[in-house]
Parts: sequence; C-alpha cells; structure tokens
Amino acid sequence: MEININCDLGESSKLHSTENDPLLLEIVNSANIACGYHAGDKPTMEKTIDISKKNNVSIGAHPSFKDPENFGRKRLDLPSNEIKKLIINQINILSDVANNKGIKVTHVKPHGALNNMACEDYDLAKVISESIIETNKDLIFLVPTGSQMEKAGKKLNLKVAAEIFADRNYEDDGNLVSRKKNNAMITDPEIAKEHVIKMIENQSINCYSGKQIPCDIDSICVHGDGKSAVITAKKIKDGLIKSGVTLRPLDKLKKFL
Repeated sequence: MEININCDLGESSKLHSTENDPLLLEIVNSANIACGYHAGDKPTMEKTIDISKKNNVSIGAHPSFKDPENFGRKRLDLPSNEIKKLIINQINILSDVANNKGIKVTHVKPHGALNNMACEDYDLAKVISESIIETNKDLIFLVPTGSQMEKAGKKLNLKVAAEIFADRNYEDDGNLVSRKKNNAMITDPEIAKEHVIKMIENQSINCYSGKQIPCDIDSICVHGDGKSAVITAKKIKDGLIKSGVTLRPLDKLKKFL
C-alpha cells in the first residue's frame, strides 16, 4: 500500500508561525503552500519551495478567501466568478514563483472556510474544480475524503486525491468536528498515530462516536501548528512505515502516473 503525507506550510502571518516548517518538510511528502491571500508572501513561498525541493517534497497551491485578518477561516458569500478568479490567481501566483525555482506545482488544496464550505456545497465544489481545469487540468485536486469536492472533482474527471486528517476528530456525518468544540483536535501524538493507522487499515473514517465510515484514502494531512506538530508527524510517518506502507509525493502515487 502507498500513502502520501501532506501539510499546510508557508503560512506566515501574525496568526501563525512557520518555525516548524523546515522540520516538517523533512517528514512530509507534499506541501500545500499559502499563496498570500490568507497568509504567506513571495519570500516565504520561495523559502518553502527551496526546502521542499531539497527534500523531494511535491508542492501544491493552498488557495483561500482573501481574508488575512481571520486567517481565511471566516465564511464569505462570494459569487462564482469571484471564487473562480481568486482560485486561479493563487494557483498562478505560486506557479510563477515555482517556475522561477525550477519546480512544478503538482496539486491544489483549498484552505480554511473555503475548504469547509466546499466540502458541504456541491455547486461551490464544482466551481473550484472548474477553476483548476481552467488553470491546468493535470493538477491533482487534494480534498477531504467523502466530501462534495471529491464528488465534483471525479465527475469533472480531475485527478482526485482523498485525504484524512491525523489530528482532527470526525462527526458521524464524516465532517470534521468544529474547531469551536473542545474535542475538535487530537493533541496527543500517540493517539493521533493510532487514529491514522486504524483508518488506513480499515479504509474508513474513525468518528468520535466510534462509528466507521468506509472511504478512499490517498493522503494524510498533518497540521503544522501546535507544540506537538513535529513529534506527531514523525510518529505517524514512523508508524506507517512500520506497518509496511510506502510513502510517496502526491504526483508519484501510482494512480496518478
């Protein structure tokens, strides 16, 4: 079995530190890089790409609403043409920086409120999928497993990679527990590792209630913030390798070759 580990990186802002990024880029296989709308800037993109390239980590755009004050986590009601414009702009911003560094952007993973809204709203998921196709139909669409984005991406014949979250709990409908709730996050590295291994072995989401939801799993998202972020990512990587799983960048997974 082969799996990818991804992480949201390059998210420099007053609300988020990037101090863990260099260490995480020695662990993960793919980096979702902020494109300047919720966090990040050109120097941070360049630095993140340089470290990614050094560690053979594939890079992807991490587009969001243009909402740095809320780190892209505030839900905004925008018309489809505005959504399409901001997605395309952010992919192009990162692609321009990457091309100058001699590396290609291989995937797209929406961020924050945009991601959460598109998980639930097929029409929004379709707009994001169409935006990717208009930019580069060969880009991999990295989306939460079981989401409306997974459905829309597959219907429009995009390359879709389904992800689970290592350090987040799930509701019985397959959506993530809201960050507003006390049980949203899994902060113990050992519990996070066991959470991931169980999902990979069963090919299903572990809900907080104990319910199991069968699903596709191509990638595991580890979050870069938090005191235990690096330890958690390392434990998960070591646990997967010990379980006989082969780890690869998204664009090197057999299903995309």
